[in-house]
Parts: sequence; C-alpha cells; structure tokens
Amino acid sequence: MAGFPLAGATVSGRLDPVEDRIHLEGLEVFACIGVPEEERAEAQRLSFNLTFWPIRRMDDFRDEVQRAVNYAEVCGEVKAFVEQRRDKLIETLANALALHLLETFEIRRVAIELRKYVLPKVKFVSVTVTRERSKQ
Repeated sequence: MAGFPLAGATVSGRLDPVEDRIHLEGLEVFACIGVPEEERAEAQRLSFNLTFWPIRRMDDFRDEVQRAVNYAEVCGEVKAFVEQRRDKLIETLANALALHLLETFEIRRVAIELRKYVLPKVKFVSVTVTRERSKQ
C-alpha cells in the first residue's frame, strides 16, 4: 500500500497521540470485596487489564525511562491501592482506581477491566471503566 499513511499516523509520520497507549494484561491482586460481609471477610483473587494513554507522546520519550510512565510502578500502585480497600461493588473499586491512577501518574486516559471470580459455573464477572484527566 505504498503512498498511504498508516492508521493513526499523520503525513509527516508522527503518530496521533490518541493511539499511543500501554496495556497491562492479567494483573492479579487479592482484595476483600463483595456485598455480604462474609464475602469481604477474606481476600479473594481479582484480575485487572489496564490500558493507559501517557500524557507525552511515545516519540517524545527519546528512549529516556524518566520521560515514560513506569508500568512496574503502576502495577505496584494498583496492588497497594486495591489491597487497602473494602468495597462492596467492583464498579466502585474500578472507578476509584481509575481516578487514583489519573491523579498519581502522567496519564491522560485510563481504561480498566476488573474481573472477579465469584459465581459458580461462570468464568468471571467483569466491569470496565474508562476515565480521562479533566481538561485544565
């Protein structure tokens, strides 16, 4: 397809920043969550799929780690944040986590899928939220 720009690219070759994103798949965390108190009595396995869009374009990173969002730190922050909460609803937890990550890291948008393994004969129940940094 010579002569046609790639999807998400401009004619100059710089990528559209909307397409610059990082994805983390299957981050497992244990948390006390559930509607009945007995369900919250013991930590249960949750898993997260996170996609986030850095504030900086990836071609602006210049291969300098300090300019990028450290995804190992994102994982650690997710774990620390989730483990200290005792929400009833996964919807509440996913929303709170998304807002927390937007405040904590240089990201402009985050999408979080939170999976809970609680129902018999159901592989998992999940909720997905997408939040953006407010325009300032």
